Amino acid sequence: MLYGNALRKAISSSGTTPLIGIYDMYSASIAAQHYNGFFVSGFGFAASHYGLPDIGFIAWPDMLAFVERLRLAFPEHHLLVDIDDGYVDPEVACHVVQRLERTGASGVILEDQRRPRRCGHADGKLTLPLEEYLEKLQLVLSSRKDMVVVARTDATEEPEILRRAAALAETDADVVLVDGVRSVEWIRKVRKVIGDKPLLFNQIAGGKSPRLSLSELSGLGVDVAIYSTPCLFAAHGAIDGALSDLKTADGRLPDSREAAAIGVKGATELLEKNISRHHGHRQPARV
Repeated sequence: MLYGNALRKAISSSGTTPLIGIYDMYSASIAAQHYNGFFVSGFGFAASHYGLPDIGFIAWPDMLAFVERLRLAFPEHHLLVDIDDGYVDPEVACHVVQRLERTGASGVILEDQRRPRRCGHADGKLTLPLEEYLEKLQLVLSSRKDMVVVARTDATEEPEILRRAAALAETDADVVLVDGVRSVEWIRKVRKVIGDKPLLFNQIAGGKSPRLSLSELSGLGVDVAIYSTPCLFAAHGAIDGALSDLKTADGRLPDSREAAAIGVKGATELLEKNISRHHGHRQPARV
């Protein structure tokens, strides 16, 4: 299967294609029941795999191993992978892209930040000189075969945002992302300056960008939306609440027969769907 072309086709379809940020195999298993596209979020992976913030701790072999497990369990889902700055070195970035493509990743996002890097919605971001980033991007583009490449800028000053967005649109990158865009007006400005190039919008709870529906994004000319952290933040709240309830109940577990309660049977049934020999019996995901 040409995973890149499948994602490219979804992005070019009408409306805004949603990709849901997942952070481990269990969150992906739940998300797969609702959506047919995943975003392998750097924020979520750093939090779940290392217990650390998204400031450059991820080692590429760890990310590669995670994507390999995802692809085996979810052979038909889109997998867009956050590779941050390509792990600093351009040759490393090319190597990782080639490995991810052989593993079955649908696409990657490559940003123009320089170290120390930050989450795209955090303060204090620093960017590479545009020419240096474009050189790295071109090497990555020449290394891929079918894979979708999203060119991302983390520029924060208004003139530089538009300058970089226009430059990225002139490359052979499939999609442009301006991360941390702060308003609907600026989405329109970016949409105008990049012409016909597909546009990606990053939604993250508590981030700098406005909360918009898929219908609203479609009306703004956004082709694909990534939801970086809904699974991670929902798990945070649910785990905290469940353990508070357990403490209040003097350690007595809730009755798993109650409505919406999860027990060993339901969890096992969910996970059994990920065994490769059961793929023919998977329920189709809802877009």
